[in-house]
Amino acid sequence: MQEMLAASDPDKEPDPVYRVTLWPHRSLSWRQFRIFMAIIAGMLTVPLIPFLGGTGLWVIALFLLADFLLLGGMILLTYRSGRLREQVSLWPDRLRIDRFEPNGAHLSWEANPHWIQIKLVETKRIPAYLMLSSSGKEVELGAFLTPEERRALALDLREKIQNLSTTG
Repeated sequence: MQEMLAASDPDKEPDPVYRVTLWPHRSLSWRQFRIFMAIIAGMLTVPLIPFLGGTGLWVIALFLLADFLLLGGMILLTYRSGRLREQVSLWPDRLRIDRFEPNGAHLSWEANPHWIQIKLVETKRIPAYLMLSSSGKEVELGAFLTPEERRALALDLREKIQNLSTTG
């Protein structure tokens, strides 16, 4: 009964005809991170061997521990930026980009897909800079993607919007 009510709910947003979620690439999975840190811990114990039984062992061990914790902390800090993601949703009457920041902030941009201009700007500093504009407002999309991924995304978006025009 509840399923029928939910299906007929006028406030429920229809499913988009196209949806893609973008996120930054992470070079280490959590499993690989743990293995890496275990290898580093093993390597950091090697310099302690000559000092076994000596009084200088604890001084050097404290510095090596600080190095180990600092390295692990810095890598974990970069993982925090991996929580950034952008979601592009396309309906016949609108395109919406939702950006979810690592700190939990949520930004959104909407426009009519038939009026959107998709621009790939080639600069020396940033190749294939992807911008969407409509009604005098612009939004950058996929800044964390590689230039090839931004070009593929631009082609995909153009194709999906073109398909809207031909089917609608």
